[in-house]
Amino acid sequence: MSKSVLYFSMSVDGYIAGPDDRPGNPGGDGFDRLHRWFVPDGKRFARPDGAAGELYDEMQATGAVLTGRHTAEQAGHWGGDIHGAPIFVLSHHDPSPAAAAYPLVRYVKDGIVSAMEQAKTAARGRNVMVHGAVTAQGALAAGVVDELAISVVPVLFGAGRRLFDLLPARIELEVLRVIDTPEATHMRYRVR
Repeated sequence: MSKSVLYFSMSVDGYIAGPDDRPGNPGGDGFDRLHRWFVPDGKRFARPDGAAGELYDEMQATGAVLTGRHTAEQAGHWGGDIHGAPIFVLSHHDPSPAAAAYPLVRYVKDGIVSAMEQAKTAARGRNVMVHGAVTAQGALAAGVVDELAISVVPVLFGAGRRLFDLLPARIELEVLRVIDTPEATHMRYRVR
């Protein structure tokens, strides 16, 4: 059965995007620093050596992606391909014309619960990767996130976009795994 997993790299002070996060500067200033543990040259994904490679393999094996419009459009819809998985974009509006070029990109306008159901069906038993801060917060608030995979990178941003700023209530978590590496501490939690 598919699980929904929120995958994020964040600074020690909780930022998942740096200052000046906007079109033309996706992820804001310093964003690449958060992903250096699996994008060492800032351009290409690379499986890390050692235990962090397990997390990388899990991300690459997801069967669908659920993200928000802001994230999808800033990322150029990832060229229509995140390791061959269908990409579900949560939005209140019709897709931008750019999305029409990508057959794996599907815009969903009828809410986060419906979007997650569609993503889990499309994942065919594999996990759904949840991506984008606003979508992640909405999915947590709606109770449709099963697990969190958070990689805490040893850097303090001091400003930018935080992942957990807008949660409506406390959410209890159960620790499933902790992998400590020089590049990041990778924690996996089950949402209770």
